[in-house]
Amino acid sequence: MRVLVTGGAGFIGSRVVRALAAHGHEPVVLDALLPTAHADPPPPVPGVERITGDVRDREVVAAALRGVDAVCHQAAMVGLGKDFSDAPDYVSCNDLGTAVLLTAMAEAGVPRLVLAGSMVVYGEGRYTCPEHGAVQPGPRSAARLRAGGFDPLCPRCGATLRPGLVTEDAPADPRNTYATTKLAQEHLAAAWARTTGGSAVSLRYHNVYGPGMPRDTPYAGVASFFRSALSRGEPPTVFEDGGQRRDFVHVDDVAEANVRTLEAPRERSGFTAYNTGSGEPHTVGEMAAALAEAYGGPDPVVTGEFRLGDVRHITASSDRIRAELGWRAGISFAEGMREFARATMRSPVPV
Repeated sequence: MRVLVTGGAGFIGSRVVRALAAHGHEPVVLDALLPTAHADPPPPVPGVERITGDVRDREVVAAALRGVDAVCHQAAMVGLGKDFSDAPDYVSCNDLGTAVLLTAMAEAGVPRLVLAGSMVVYGEGRYTCPEHGAVQPGPRSAARLRAGGFDPLCPRCGATLRPGLVTEDAPADPRNTYATTKLAQEHLAAAWARTTGGSAVSLRYHNVYGPGMPRDTPYAGVASFFRSALSRGEPPTVFEDGGQRRDFVHVDDVAEANVRTLEAPRERSGFTAYNTGSGEPHTVGEMAAALAEAYGGPDPVVTGEFRLGDVRHITASSDRIRAELGWRAGISFAEGMREFARATMRSPVPV
């Protein structure tokens, strides 16, 4: 299978490319190699064609799609960013880029898309109130966060909520610009699938980490922040009280999920979403401690600081992808953190 991988020189995209090649497929990389994402562009994967171009460029995308059987769309501007001034760049890179790509796919008759989705489309995860059952709390207020009230309360009675595993059927509730653009990508993909009879799958990645993460950038995830601090000899700085629950999934498991999705029989058209997580929830504080221990210190420092737009708990149920595609994460939290503590990271990018 000839597969175009947009963003194929990036942290996740490059691992997808290698996984596709290892499975006997023919990946083709399309990557703009923007300096905001690549301080030093990585060398091409041996034997893999790499096209330098922007997914927002119609002519470049049309040329890259020639002879392609499927597209694995990893190109995106990621992370929470610095402030709302990033919004135009997020919308342009993520949503305009996806619209241009899907238009070119429709014109070329390419029938399959695997999208790098994200768990951020859910906002907060799944919560249960002892009195009212499943509830969906609203955004956390700055005043309550400043007072140390980090856990959401029941919107009906104010009781303490119990977090659980979110499923793909949970309502979308994006809480920041990046999350909004990731949800818009899914809507665009669904519209493309309905119009063309194509098959679109969004793999809703949870917190991806592993070798090759960019360091020292506000656009990377919390694992990158912690690992970058340790490499500077500084303690990982943990916001809130460290009790935020996440699902940390290794980049190589995510790459295998992409391959498994592309190799699955195309039995139906339309749009499908799959949570893509480890199934092993841990707190941010636990992750910082595990990394620090594996690295050899210093110990994490919990600050009580917070960022508006962050959510408290978001952990995945990956039962659907396991049942329908037979994929499950193979790298445990402990194993992955030991590896990541000493793994090579990408050079910092200008901010």
